[in-house]
Amino acid sequence: MKETAAETTILIVDDEEGIRESVREILSDEGYRVIEASDGTTVLELIRKERPRLVLLDIWMPQVDGIGLLKEIKEQEPEVNVIMISGHGNIHTAVAAAKLGAFDFIEKPLSLDGLLLTVRRALGGSPPSKGNGKSLKRDKGKRRSRVSAAAAAARSLKQKTLRKSVVISGQGLHSGIKTGVILHPLPPNSGILFSGISADTTVPAHLDYVGSTGYATSLRGKGIVVGTVEHFLAVLHSYGVTNLLVKMHGEIPIMDGSALDFCNLIEEAGLQEQDEEWSEIVIDRTYRVGQKGGETISVEPADTFGVRYVLNYPKPIGLQEHTYLYKGPESFKAEIAPARTFGFLKDIENLEKLGLVNGGRLSNCILMDNEKILNTELRFADEFARHKILDIVGDFYLLGRPIRGMVTARMTGHSDNIALLREIRKEMDL
Repeated sequence: MKETAAETTILIVDDEEGIRESVREILSDEGYRVIEASDGTTVLELIRKERPRLVLLDIWMPQVDGIGLLKEIKEQEPEVNVIMISGHGNIHTAVAAAKLGAFDFIEKPLSLDGLLLTVRRALGGSPPSKGNGKSLKRDKGKRRSRVSAAAAAARSLKQKTLRKSVVISGQGLHSGIKTGVILHPLPPNSGILFSGISADTTVPAHLDYVGSTGYATSLRGKGIVVGTVEHFLAVLHSYGVTNLLVKMHGEIPIMDGSALDFCNLIEEAGLQEQDEEWSEIVIDRTYRVGQKGGETISVEPADTFGVRYVLNYPKPIGLQEHTYLYKGPESFKAEIAPARTFGFLKDIENLEKLGLVNGGRLSNCILMDNEKILNTELRFADEFARHKILDIVGDFYLLGRPIRGMVTARMTGHSDNIALLREIRKEMDL
């Protein structure tokens, strides 16, 4: 028999009476049974006696440290979900709590929407759907038959999320701040959603929310900016993850400049196939942006998704070309994910003046002067071209669904990728 809200007990542990009162009123209005503790000394006894499904636990309390208490709860009562709350937290605290078994972490002052969203997820309920997928609309006029044919050819795919929450930390390439991400499974039709620690505002991973494309792709929504999303989105694209909450602060960490760590993170969590289906976008004709003989990117009909990239930079890069055909996440992880971001030493000063690459390190990019690579050995002879393909795979997931088509690009970057996606959306009426 399904448990009702009135049968669900939630324990609030906070030394601030005002916080306990506010949270009690919010949760009681939703029909939950709420019990309280003003400090951590009796929490384990209360859990054993009252059997709450969920504990809201303040980190900073007199007598008992919240992080230490979290560890004890998860050791003695592992089935109880714990949401940590703090007025002095940051992404590092959130990551540390998640690694110790916390279901999630939210900041004070508490947002009503963010609190209820997190509580519902912790109790196994469905949060409000804010999906990033946009279905094909019915169209009148010349494009109708073409769009209908492309929609009919689209394969139905199972939606996927992660089996469990996972975390990873690192440094933002452009902001230079220490950051991290916490990944939470979401129910079908939720989409890929980015949020801050409190999850009161989310930004869908969708073309409509692209904020900037200078040296990286960033998303922007009401009160939140998500920087450098392309490597991470390339992994979600390749592994077929459709529903996910990504909690972070400011910028996705650059890791070693490649996408390998994100591949390992998804594999650590495991994939959960969901009952609902979605469909790919089938390219119906050739779409192209750019100038003939210069920077150009196009996509044409094909039996699978693939990218061919050609670049020609000064020494020590020279002319490089690579063609990638998607054959599943294994092919992506072996062929594209290891390719790292790169830059010339002469450009670093200008980028720093623009407030970029503040997190650039010898360990997270390939650095070159006019003659040679300065800090590493290449993983592939054509690693630079492969990294450009990595960027395209990530940017192309901003249409909200996988694409079936062959991309060909020459000397292009994020702005060109986004321009082509907008052309596809306009012409196919997505």
